[in-house]
Amino acid sequence: MNKPAALERIHTQILWDRLLAVVEEQAQTLVRTAFSTTVREAGDLSAGVFDTRGRMLTQAVTGTPGHVNAMAASVGFFLQKFPVTGLKPGDVLLTNDPWYGTGHLNDFTVVTPVFLDGSPVALFAATSHIADVGGLGFGPDGRQVFEEGLNIPMGYLFREGAANECLLEIIRANVRDPRAAEGDLYSLAACNEAGAASLVETMREFRLSSLDNGADMIITNSHDAMLEEIRKLPSGTWRNEMRIDGYDEPVDLVCAVTIGESGIDVDFEGTSPVCGHGINVPLTYTQAYASFGVRCVIGNDVPNNAGSLGVVRVTAPAGCILNAPRPAAVSARHTIGQMLPDVVLGCLEQPLDGNVPAEGASCLFGPVFLGGRGVIPGSKGEPFVINAFYAGGTGGRPGKDGLDCTAFPSGVRSTPVEITENTAPLIIWRKEYRPDSGGEGEFRGGVGQIMEFAHAGGEAFAVSKMFDRIRHAPRGRQGGAAGKTARVYVDDGTELLGMGREIIPEGKRMVLETAGGGGRGNPEDRDPAAEAEDRKRGLVS
Repeated sequence: MNKPAALERIHTQILWDRLLAVVEEQAQTLVRTAFSTTVREAGDLSAGVFDTRGRMLTQAVTGTPGHVNAMAASVGFFLQKFPVTGLKPGDVLLTNDPWYGTGHLNDFTVVTPVFLDGSPVALFAATSHIADVGGLGFGPDGRQVFEEGLNIPMGYLFREGAANECLLEIIRANVRDPRAAEGDLYSLAACNEAGAASLVETMREFRLSSLDNGADMIITNSHDAMLEEIRKLPSGTWRNEMRIDGYDEPVDLVCAVTIGESGIDVDFEGTSPVCGHGINVPLTYTQAYASFGVRCVIGNDVPNNAGSLGVVRVTAPAGCILNAPRPAAVSARHTIGQMLPDVVLGCLEQPLDGNVPAEGASCLFGPVFLGGRGVIPGSKGEPFVINAFYAGGTGGRPGKDGLDCTAFPSGVRSTPVEITENTAPLIIWRKEYRPDSGGEGEFRGGVGQIMEFAHAGGEAFAVSKMFDRIRHAPRGRQGGAAGKTARVYVDDGTELLGMGREIIPEGKRMVLETAGGGGRGNPEDRDPAAEAEDRKRGLVS
């Protein structure tokens, strides 16, 4: 290697490390300034830096695959409408359009151009889940996207530093918690501004007038490294199917993964058609989680950016539940989308010699609790709405048990009990492991949890449920047993549906039991010491 080439590689590595630090600062600014508990406490967000062509260079570690990988496509949509040459310092763009953003109206994506000495050099983008967007709100009951809340087309949040007061007034008038919604939008703009300031400082330090050369090298290196990992695998096509609960009838997710010289193609031909309720998935969200399933086991040390994502191509037929056309209802798209990594991993089990985990609960258990005047007839309490996140168990892994009460693939944290009780008039009477919920195997599936919710004043309250895995359990692999299905009910024994809004009567409690992960391998091969430890911890009876 000649000296100039070696020096260039060293400079690129230093720039890369600095970009990682910059986007993590961007994400942490978002966490620190966010109003919604879904962002502040659970980390339901994404942050990243893009070149002026709209290619994602790097993402923050903090964030979810659904947001990050969908945001990677979203910036390109923004630039089609707002070319970077027409943007000015102080401009900030936003949208929550499900088909141009991250799949449903609760997620707002904000894009900010970065200028150095008057010239555009990069863009920062961030996405966060805002607790309420009006309409029916976060839940699966809508029949069309128009019912689900306020849809903001791509436009300006700030123009040359001046806030779009007309837009903010419209948002405040259409949501149940205007203070939080407006605060979250300012939080998104602030995190991009923090990232932009750090990037400009970095470029001045490195005496760079452009990121173009560094961006090309970063993306090319990631593309080539990912392709090198793919070419180590056998070529061919492998198939898998998964049946899950859906809203009122089962949904079949059908997948074919083809490995070839130019990359990996994931195709969902044969998947169930669009549903009449809000569990449909826009294609960008399908692509986000399906590609993440590949990245979990292939090239997971390669940076996640436009280069590595470009060799994983995901398609789904128009009109199926994974490529739902406008104006399909999509609010609870995560209940389907978060199942896709397990579907893809099932395809990859054979070419990877079985080195994939068993199926897990996968989809978040994210109840939205509502109550007070205007929600519950006769209630005199203050209106409230809170969205909390909880998780089941993951599937048994190669050489390891599944993870207990862990949100895979979303990666968000469960909402702490104290936060829920501090921000809403609710009491969580019980939060504990759910014994025997993990599937048996040489490597046990992770266990779920049991939670019990009540109104602090004894009033009735509403819950919008988006729970799957109640009728169809996470399957084990290689002889491992299925995990236990989820369950939701009132403490008097009344069973509740997994999907939709229902009322918990006055003086009653809602009980949620999340699903356990599937086991991996023959249960007779389990280490007796591991089994004894499970009994000691109360994870098995």
